[in-house]
Amino acid sequence: MLQCLCGKSLKKNKNPTDPQLKGIVTRLYCRQGYYLQMHPDGALDGTKDDSTNSTLFNLIPVGLRVVAIQGVKTGLYIAMNGEGYLYPSELFTPECKFKESVFENYYVIYSSMLYRQQESGRAWFLGLNKEGQVMKGNRVKKTKPAAHFLPKPLEVAMYREPSLHDVGETVPKAGVTPSKSTSASAIMNGGKPVNKSKTT
Repeated sequence: MLQCLCGKSLKKNKNPTDPQLKGIVTRLYCRQGYYLQMHPDGALDGTKDDSTNSTLFNLIPVGLRVVAIQGVKTGLYIAMNGEGYLYPSELFTPECKFKESVFENYYVIYSSMLYRQQESGRAWFLGLNKEGQVMKGNRVKKTKPAAHFLPKPLEVAMYREPSLHDVGETVPKAGVTPSKSTSASAIMNGGKPVNKSKTT
């Protein structure tokens, strides 16, 4: 299974505007039977339809086994706030960073890099319930199908490094939709196809 090359150290080009990070364009299939999708307004849920462009995401490496998940069509990043709610962010902030880990069953789990249970230290995860609705991160357990995702890569792409913005000034509330698409957008640079066929 192809994974995002998050641990790969890449030399920076002389021109800072050139694409520097090697990531993938992918669909994220949840073990609950849904593809994660982002609607035009940034709302997240699951769908059984694997042909819609709303299920396409840029998986951009931003650290060692750390990724940013960005809707291809909206340009918005998936973020998790301090209450465990997922929301769309037009800016790349620390709340947009997710640790990418391979679980025992070879599914991938995504946990917030910022937030976890204070007492137990248990991580907060990206997850979909049986109805295909997004769950609060603190309600998702890594051992359950809700947290298990299978990336289905479509192509490799080169991305500009997202600009990190200070979340101390303005942190979007859960459910708030940004007024415009992100200024720190990822771009594709003629990536080579990886897998055009559907996988089961």
